[in-house]
Amino acid sequence: MSCFSLFNSEYLNITTLSIVTVRTLKANVFAPVAPVNQVWPNLYIGDESVARNKVTLSSLGVTHVLNAAAGRHRINTGQQFYSDIQVVYHGVEAADHPEFNLQPFFSCAAQFIDSALKNNGKVLVHCAMGVSRSGALVLAYLMLCQGLLLVEAIIAVRLNRDIGPNSGFLEQLRQLEQSLHLQSKQIPETISISP
Repeated sequence: MSCFSLFNSEYLNITTLSIVTVRTLKANVFAPVAPVNQVWPNLYIGDESVARNKVTLSSLGVTHVLNAAAGRHRINTGQQFYSDIQVVYHGVEAADHPEFNLQPFFSCAAQFIDSALKNNGKVLVHCAMGVSRSGALVLAYLMLCQGLLLVEAIIAVRLNRDIGPNSGFLEQLRQLEQSLHLQSKQIPETISISP
């Protein structure tokens, strides 16, 4: 089954997109495996080794780092770690388990990425393996700032990197998509009511 055969009304209908559908999509869209991959123009997903390698970051031209596994007991880099290479840092203290609520971080992470890209920056989003937490935050950015549906965002990223947000993060992204869909339905109604 080709990833493009998944583009039918069932998969694009926001009300029918389920975690099972997303898992099927993840299983059928194969992606390169490397420590770091560009998944969108000037947007990279990588693992901890890349985030700690200042030579690699400099060679990629990375100007911003979003650490999706920040904190003392996780990947404790921080702004000071990058001060000698002039990289702007943002940390999200997220645990990689399905019960962790990543949703409160979707908007601030998306704004961080969007601001950097709009100012001609290059962004590395990472966690320990560059698979679950970082993948979820990049998907949220693509949905919030680029207007992609979850299925479209997954395909766009997985064509370039093997991401796999855990089941809890996928459910939270599905909820984000439903929320965005409801908001988009309310905007035209508000506009049409105005004189």
